[in-house]
Amino acid sequence: MPTLTIHQGGVRRTLRFEGAPLLSELLGTALQRPCGGRGVCGKCAVELRGAVSEPNAAEQRAGTRLACQARLLGDAEAILPEKADLEQIEISGGAALSAVDPMEGRLGAAVDVGTTTLALRLYELHTGALLSEAAILNPQTSVAADVMGRIGAALNGALLALQAQVQQAVQALLADACAKAGRPVGQVDALVVAGNTTMLYLLAGRNPESLSRAPFAADCLFGETARLMECDCYLPPCMNAFVGADITCAVLESGMCDSDQIALLCDVGTNGEIALWKRGELFVSSTAAGPAFEGAGISCGCSSVRGAIDRAWAMDGALHVHTIGETEAVGICGSGLIDVIAAALQLGWIDETGAMDDDRIELSPGVDLLPKDVRAVQLAKAAIAAGIETLLEEANVRPSEIETFYIAGGFGSHLNVESAAAIGLIPSELSSRVRCIGNASLAGAARLLLNRSAVHAAEIIAERSRHVALGGNPRFNSHYIDQMLFPDDCEED
Repeated sequence: MPTLTIHQGGVRRTLRFEGAPLLSELLGTALQRPCGGRGVCGKCAVELRGAVSEPNAAEQRAGTRLACQARLLGDAEAILPEKADLEQIEISGGAALSAVDPMEGRLGAAVDVGTTTLALRLYELHTGALLSEAAILNPQTSVAADVMGRIGAALNGALLALQAQVQQAVQALLADACAKAGRPVGQVDALVVAGNTTMLYLLAGRNPESLSRAPFAADCLFGETARLMECDCYLPPCMNAFVGADITCAVLESGMCDSDQIALLCDVGTNGEIALWKRGELFVSSTAAGPAFEGAGISCGCSSVRGAIDRAWAMDGALHVHTIGETEAVGICGSGLIDVIAAALQLGWIDETGAMDDDRIELSPGVDLLPKDVRAVQLAKAAIAAGIETLLEEANVRPSEIETFYIAGGFGSHLNVESAAAIGLIPSELSSRVRCIGNASLAGAARLLLNRSAVHAAEIIAERSRHVALGGNPRFNSHYIDQMLFPDDCEED
């Protein structure tokens, strides 16, 4: 039986295999595959030698061997890049909590299962004391970067594998958090797990077929307690197939529904979710922005790892960048990408159509911005901006009437609001009314864990929500085309 020898970070291991499998099938979660194995993102590049298939067209375009494309034909050796630790997974956000009517047990954890990352807070239930926090990359990114890719994989036989991935990741977070707190994992009796509708389907091992086709009507919106991972696990209510429990929890945490103000909330990410509160009515919607804001699909894109360009600015006719850890640049993450494009617009290197003066903009040695990267941001920002515009129109609300604009989620927490307005991601007149609330999904889940009366409030939020569909919506389509352009007033005087 042939063997594959894997080298990564000074560790060597050997696997036996049969047939002619794809290298990625043996590597599992060791490498990300944001494009879902289509060979277009280049994120699973490896050094490969031995009895392997010849480079195919996708690999020839990438100029490297790709784990999702290369097949093993006999004894082979693969050298993988070292794993990078995420340094800016957002865990913060939310007001200090105390135990009012906590869920039963000794220890409890609030968990946010995001499309890209998972975050957890461990609490002592009877006191409400926050004991520790932990975060990790969602291992399902090795299968696909977005929810539709994962739904497709689940329907093609990978449901149990996807469920195992996310449950094992939650258990790893629990073990990490308990170790930090000096408490045994066996004392964790209750979990509250927030996430978008697809993430909860996969966590529970539920067939997501109803989410895969029109009319996209989820056959389960949760709001129930299940026995998962040897704990009583409360899954908060979702509002719609693509407006999940994460937004229910974020709206709960924001307190926007307890106010007479007209307020807007947006979680900017792979799936941009929007909620608008107007005098007793809650309008919600979602738009597929794609993974550009997470660094996926970008030529030099990366997650929030050490060396990622996370900030940029124009000064004295030049572009300046900052990296996480202030080390040599290894790529660019979402917040840096928004800053770079805003700065390039200001410098006149990119015009309002997205056209660039040159075929690349060098950000740092070996890290460039390409025209296709600008196009990816245009598509993503147009989806978010058009979604906001359409939702406001549906509710007959002018931007000037919005008193508070809540930006939630990990990406939003590191977003430069001025840059977001400069590229047209958010309405410029709302930039002074922005309130970043961090990982409000996680904070809302913690609120539910420590105060069971908040469960009823979350259920009311979900029940009263009115979903505004954007798919096939002519107004959204028209706004989307218009929002593809960048504002034309960004250049330096």
